[in-house]
Amino acid sequence: MDIGDMRRDFESEGLDRDALNNNPVQQFQHWFEDARNAGILEPNAMSLATTGSDGMPDLRTVLLKYFDEHGFVFYTNYGSRKALEMEENPRAALLFPWIGLNRQVRIQGAVEKVSKAESLRYFASRPRGSQIGAWVSEQSKAITSRGLLEQKVAEIKRKFSEGDIPLPSFWGGYRVVPERIEFWQGRPSRLHDRFEYVRDGDDWLIQRLQP
Repeated sequence: MDIGDMRRDFESEGLDRDALNNNPVQQFQHWFEDARNAGILEPNAMSLATTGSDGMPDLRTVLLKYFDEHGFVFYTNYGSRKALEMEENPRAALLFPWIGLNRQVRIQGAVEKVSKAESLRYFASRPRGSQIGAWVSEQSKAITSRGLLEQKVAEIKRKFSEGDIPLPSFWGGYRVVPERIEFWQGRPSRLHDRFEYVRDGDDWLIQRLQP
């Protein structure tokens, strides 16, 4: 199927250096709030790219749960494919595709586990069904049927029928510590505005990139 003629011009006011915050995390917060206020579906959905020791890139969508000056946090099973790849190569890339605003943000950096206290605090805030799901799923492992998964759900519900559900030892958070952040604003005729922040010690160097 030839889809080469699928295109649209990106109409926007553009992005100037003077409009950017010198701190990329604060700039990200500004754009994130714009995406949420605009009604973008799941504005915290981000593509997470990892690469294991075999050098094969891998990509999936996860949900950002927290961000600050230290980095961007998401949660997963420590036995999942993404977790194993990050163990082999503790570096990752993130992409926030806010196409409805003609914007995207790209982030690259090192990966580290968050503390158990941070994981516990977030796990305790999750709906009970999601907590049970974390216990049930051996994420990324093969399973013979959906019925077996539902059987495991019933077993975990019985096991934790009373009281709080504890944090699984095999589940927790990762933080991508940014080293490079790019803000992309679509413009007509594919002459997009792109600004890249590169970490330089405690500071950030900012430069405009060609489209």
